[in-house]
Amino acid sequence: MTIPVTKRRENTRARLLDAAAQVFAEVGLEGASVEAICERAGFTRGAFYSNFVSKDELFLQLASAFAERRLVQVRASIAAFTESGELHSGADAFELVRRVLESGEEDRLSILMMSEIRIRALRDEEFGAAYLAQEKDLVDGIQEIIRGIVDAGLFSLRVDVETAARILMSVWGDAMVIGAIGGLSESQMQDTGGAMLGRLVELIVCEP
Repeated sequence: MTIPVTKRRENTRARLLDAAAQVFAEVGLEGASVEAICERAGFTRGAFYSNFVSKDELFLQLASAFAERRLVQVRASIAAFTESGELHSGADAFELVRRVLESGEEDRLSILMMSEIRIRALRDEEFGAAYLAQEKDLVDGIQEIIRGIVDAGLFSLRVDVETAARILMSVWGDAMVIGAIGGLSESQMQDTGGAMLGRLVELIVCEP
């Protein structure tokens, strides 16, 4: 039977997710125990397990929340460009990519969490399957954005939409990880990632 989602339940889940992010930032994925998360959130283990099947599920949902927030920001930027008339066939693709990325809120915490989650996915088959399903949802979201631009006749692609989405996502993710390892600030990481994606866009985008 599906448990109805109430306002109180939503608040409890949100507090647990927030606490998990805080604990993770301090001790990493393996060190972030259910007990530590519950203590930080001010709940019992019973409250935790009435909302999440396991710690794995919680962290996958936390990663999903980070990814969804990013997609919302990208969609908002694209909508703003469309409304202002800046998104048209003669627009500078490199400049648009840079400005879209600058509207985001990438941080070292989300980069570190995604890196650890991928390592866990490599080691655990069941967790890996859940991760791949979540990644597909993210790729589908990016495809939707790209397809909307292409269908509007603003740009054409030299590759199919799914390939474009996966390439863009991979290059951006790698740029963020390398920047974080190199000790770059969040704004510097965005600048570096934007430059890399801009060059990639020049390769895969052509006139309609």
